[in-house]
Amino acid sequence: MTEAIKSGDTIAVDYTGKFESGDVFDSSEGKQPLTFTVDTGMLIKGFDQAVIGMKKGESKTVTIPPEMGYGPRDENAMVDIPRAQFPQEMALTEGLELHLQNPAGQPVPARVASISETSVTMDVNHFLAGKTLIFDITIAETGLEPPASSCGTNSGGCDSGCCGSCNCG
Repeated sequence: MTEAIKSGDTIAVDYTGKFESGDVFDSSEGKQPLTFTVDTGMLIKGFDQAVIGMKKGESKTVTIPPEMGYGPRDENAMVDIPRAQFPQEMALTEGLELHLQNPAGQPVPARVASISETSVTMDVNHFLAGKTLIFDITIAETGLEPPASSCGTNSGGCDSGCCGSCNCG
């Protein structure tokens, strides 16, 4: 008999993340299962809590409100950047996704919110902020060794696996 998953266990899951509309925003389908250590901040709180008590082979669907996901949208999370800091040949359009750097040199995903003659306003909210998320989760493996990196083993680090796992976004 398989033991129930508890905080601190390292597991692998297959998952599909959807919006309330049913549109899929991320999935492990066609990839290796996402490996992570439960309740260590590698994933959003709602996902961590959803797997506690599950067993290998078990599946469930969980709805995660913004407070347990990527938080509410912050309408003040806008950054104005002088237009001259972008290459002239760059075709800037509203909605374009770019990576900025924070003061520590880490990448920060951002979207172009508006463009004027002199500046570009970038929205630095995580693209899932303010959204209710629905995950179909299946426990693929339990009892694993912790991943070597702090961001799972979904072959993409912080930009893959549950849309910004590791709370990097």
